[in-house]
Amino acid sequence: MYLKLSIFSIIIGVLAFLISCDSNPYKQGAILYENFCASCHMEDGVGLEGLIPPLAGADYLKNANLQTTCIIRKGISDTITVNGRQYTDPMAGIPQLSDFEITNIINYINQAWGNDFGYVKLEDVRETLENCR
Repeated sequence: MYLKLSIFSIIIGVLAFLISCDSNPYKQGAILYENFCASCHMEDGVGLEGLIPPLAGADYLKNANLQTTCIIRKGISDTITVNGRQYTDPMAGIPQLSDFEITNIINYINQAWGNDFGYVKLEDVRETLENCR
């Protein structure tokens, strides 16, 4: 009886573990990106040629990763250079996003579309947001 109960408990534990493992650890960031960013930067992160910079393979993101936090929160009206091309159209900020949501979006972008730009921590995003102009 105890052996059957132990085996059953182990099977339930393994199933619970497998179900809890998600193949996409950036699912929340993907959903937030789709809702707040994809209409301009496109679902595949390629942007809109000449008007909206790409996020896929963007050297700007690779080189100024945490600066993205300020752009998401406050927007940008300055000229930005991405992959050697200048973009002058302003981007509105999304002030309603929480620090946690911004972190999720950045971590999604950093790994989506072949990007390998690392992982940002919530604490670093909060610190950067405190210093945004």
